[in-house]
Amino acid sequence: MSTRRTRVAVIGAGAVGTVVAAAAVDAGHDVVVCARRPIDRLVVERADSVREIDVEVLVDPSAATEVDWVLLATKAQDAAGAAAWFGPLVGPGTTIVVLQNGVDHAERIEPLVPRGARVLPALVYVAAESLGPGHVLHRMGARITVPGAPGTALDAARATFDEPSATSAGRVCATATDPADRFAALLDGSWLHVERVADFSTAAWRKLLTNVGANPVTSLTMKRMSVIQHEPAVRELTRALLDEAIAVGRAAGARLSDADIEHTLDIYDGFAADDGTSMLYDRLAGRATEHELITGAVVRLGEQHGVPVPLNRAILALMHGVNHK
Repeated sequence: MSTRRTRVAVIGAGAVGTVVAAAAVDAGHDVVVCARRPIDRLVVERADSVREIDVEVLVDPSAATEVDWVLLATKAQDAAGAAAWFGPLVGPGTTIVVLQNGVDHAERIEPLVPRGARVLPALVYVAAESLGPGHVLHRMGARITVPGAPGTALDAARATFDEPSATSAGRVCATATDPADRFAALLDGSWLHVERVADFSTAAWRKLLTNVGANPVTSLTMKRMSVIQHEPAVRELTRALLDEAIAVGRAAGARLSDADIEHTLDIYDGFAADDGTSMLYDRLAGRATEHELITGAVVRLGEQHGVPVPLNRAILALMHGVNHK
């Protein structure tokens, strides 16, 4: 007797969406990709391979049907534009995983989805670059972090693009009821690993740190990671941006320390000199950047908690300028 395959819809055919769709296919699921425009084929390129992903691509929400999982992989600023997909895709048994940057995943998405829908925030440690429509270069990273139950997961993981430890990403029964455990089971068997952490707020701020320095700096300079690795003045500016963000995160309740600055800089140093960031890739492609969900979050929460962030405020103004039309 045949068993029905789990149905997964990935909203967003950019770098993260394409890589995650490939992982869901590798895990043996029935995958459909929801995109804004037709794509002839989806290709994931790595240093050692180039593969085409055999999935259906939909561009019309009216053609979509209910699925078990919705993986939202658009840029954060494009989430509202993806709302038309939620109606036909989301049913009583659907879980929506928000694979986006920021520290307010659930609050940002819940107003857009059907009332009562299960929403699982996720932090994506995948460095990938869109080389053209449907063609993605996966440079590094194979890790997704989600909230875990207290006492059954790491307290607060360090930000890293390495694979998670066995204690945080062990095998999970496919019949688990907790959304985080079920998501880990969903991707079990693929090369993409799901880590569960108890202190997701701190983990989200640590992920934000990996973006708040490198993303705007590379985007504004139009240089790749070498500019942070090898230009002393730029590195000191990056360090200062991280210092301001940590002060805001602490005020917001995240358990951050000065050690997180050094750890984040170590992450930057672990990239190849010619690696870039999502905001740099967006600028190179003429797309809008997600500065409001990265630097903007630091500025807004700094105002809310009374923490001055003059450097991040200046960077945000410059990002507004480069996105001005």
